[in-house]
Amino acid sequence: MADATSPPRLLTSARFGISKGLLTVLISTVALIVLSALLAPSSVSQGAVLGMLPFAAVLAIVGLGQMLVVQQGGIDLSVPGSVSLAVVIVTHMPNENDAMLLPAMLVAFAWAIGAGLLNGFMVGRLGLNPIIATLGTNALLFGAVLGISGGIPRTTTNLLSEIAGGRTVGIPNAVLFAIGFLVLVTIMVKKTVVGRRFEAVGASPAAARATGLRYRTHQGAAYVWAQLLFASAGILLAGITNQPTAFQGNSYLLTSVAVVVLGGTSLLGGRGFPAATVVAALFLSQLDQFVLALGVPFAVRTLVQAAALAIGVAIYTVNWTALRQRFAPRGEPAVAATP
Repeated sequence: MADATSPPRLLTSARFGISKGLLTVLISTVALIVLSALLAPSSVSQGAVLGMLPFAAVLAIVGLGQMLVVQQGGIDLSVPGSVSLAVVIVTHMPNENDAMLLPAMLVAFAWAIGAGLLNGFMVGRLGLNPIIATLGTNALLFGAVLGISGGIPRTTTNLLSEIAGGRTVGIPNAVLFAIGFLVLVTIMVKKTVVGRRFEAVGASPAAARATGLRYRTHQGAAYVWAQLLFASAGILLAGITNQPTAFQGNSYLLTSVAVVVLGGTSLLGGRGFPAATVVAALFLSQLDQFVLALGVPFAVRTLVQAAALAIGVAIYTVNWTALRQRFAPRGEPAVAATP
């Protein structure tokens, strides 16, 4: 209990049910928008924002999938192949025929389930390193991409272009899809018994095993759900881009991990923060838009994304109190933690 002379405590994000990650990334996003308006007004114009939001929505969906895997202490590096394969299937199989769009989507989801089961089996059952296992799957997926497409892009069907690239009451449909996936993932992970068990397994597989939870099943299922989200993002991306390439998913490897980390989800597993992940996707997309408006080369833009990832890791993983005590001048009294 604090005495009468102790200063009043500041209101914390936890008091309002807001995670540290969500609060941090919200403040960062607002600050970035203000900075963009001051230094590069064209990056926050109506046209620029409406053009950026659909791609931010795709990144948000990819990030939600990656978050589910990271919650289990893993990582899925097959993102590029998964997104690219979905893009190729829904553009090449219909070949601009709207009637073939639904069968093509079902095929894309079947491939996603197969890739997820393969990743889940290698990581959850065989105990392989997630980086090695998912990189192998990524190579297989890109083999399928080249086998189906031959490296030749095709035009998106009109129906998919209208659904994914259109707008409802002025809001890009891709944004509405991203919000829908956010609500779905949040309910599944935060509001169901299975979801709470899922987070418990990610926080401590050994403890989960001791309590009788099927931790391998949860770990494997994370990869399946992630692949379904990756495929959904790829289908949306194919509709947003009129003539997508066979390697459209390559840009989502680093960014998918970055939005998860910036959203506050630990790379060691445990709790995930879906809303913060989605906001982080908006932040990273606007950051890219801002840097692009400044005329910075692509290589520098990639370095900026890497720097954002490094900063996110530092914010959420470094023990700043221990670091300050380590470098504090000798003789200074240690600051006691507030109960």
